[in-house]
Amino acid sequence: MITGVHAIIFTRDAAADRAFFRDVLDLSSVDAGGGWLIFALPPAELAAHPADGDAHHELYLMCDDIRATVEELRAKGVEFTKGISDEGFGLMTALTLPSGSELALYEPRHPRPLSPSR
Repeated sequence: MITGVHAIIFTRDAAADRAFFRDVLDLSSVDAGGGWLIFALPPAELAAHPADGDAHHELYLMCDDIRATVEELRAKGVEFTKGISDEGFGLMTALTLPSGSELALYEPRHPRPLSPSR
């Protein structure tokens, strides 16, 4: 029934953020027409959490080793807005996209639905 997830990042500088996804994160893409790039993502997971206020949605990039990933991204000039913090369920930080937006980076410590051990 569901074959995938299409996530959208609304940004003040789409061209710069697209270049970041292509050149820094090395995500492959297709041109949907007129330079409108749609990027392939690794397998994803979806969670529903209770909200104290208005409902909202969040997007997190995931990695297997947050310290190594942060080091690799810093070597490519990526800036981070937060240090790595232990949230119990995983380690988290956030990076700055070229547009100035913040994007979370997360090393999960919880069971993952698509992990090879399942």
